[in-house]
Amino acid sequence: MEPRLERAIGAIYEPESEGSSHYFRARMADQYDVVIHIDTTSALTPLERGSRESFDLPETVSNGSLNVQQGTVVDAVRIPDGAELLDGDLHIPADARGLVIFAHGSGSSRFSSRNRQVSEFLNRSELATLLLDLLTPAEERVDVQTAEYRFDIPRLGRRVVAATDWAGAHPLLRALPIGYFGASTGAAAALIAAADRTNASAVVSRGGRPDLAGAALPRVRTPTLLIVGGDDEPVIELNQTAMRNMRATVELAVVPHATHLFEERGALEQVQRLALDWFTRYMNPRRESRHG
Repeated sequence: MEPRLERAIGAIYEPESEGSSHYFRARMADQYDVVIHIDTTSALTPLERGSRESFDLPETVSNGSLNVQQGTVVDAVRIPDGAELLDGDLHIPADARGLVIFAHGSGSSRFSSRNRQVSEFLNRSELATLLLDLLTPAEERVDVQTAEYRFDIPRLGRRVVAATDWAGAHPLLRALPIGYFGASTGAAAALIAAADRTNASAVVSRGGRPDLAGAALPRVRTPTLLIVGGDDEPVIELNQTAMRNMRATVELAVVPHATHLFEERGALEQVQRLALDWFTRYMNPRRESRHG
């Protein structure tokens, strides 16, 4: 099934960016388990204001149109990178104390089940998350056949930078400290973004390839946690090589008996706890210095 144009309902209303911020391409079969068609509808009635009172909403936001699920603002967004638009899923819990931008690995997307599990865990811990497609739908179609874009690390890094700049202009996000969570090649993209956007507070890599960030590694000043599986020996070595080229605060956390995808029972839960501890330590807006 070819992607079709979908409009995000319950999004922030910004007339000047209506086309880019409210519409995106989606394959319904990939995005939804059940689709309900309603022939006749009526005007929406806002939920009780109590669930939204903790948000300091700007005047450009209509309280009655926000999509709030159990106290969390949920929004489908499109993020510009030059002439291209990237699809993303934004979740902002009540009293959010930071934003974590996810950079997925090679051959994956914002629908990665592992990244979504980590994202939901962070949401429950009052961290907003942005799950981002690093490739456009057209690029994905080519990449499935040729794999030519998934290792285009400069392109992926540039797009994490674009997401960072977009968040810095977003009315609900611009005051939040920013962290990155990168998996596989997404870890390199996250480190490139951290090197280019020095306001980033923390980076966490899950089974990542930080070595692919190359010349950007010595420029990173953001505290970085590299999480690897204990049975993923080649990736452990690659992470150790990357560490030797970094000047930032960097730690290696090994999850015992875990393989590259952390599919073993309890392995991903350990990743979640390690990531939360790292983000909590460094994404503190009251810290006068992140680098000691």
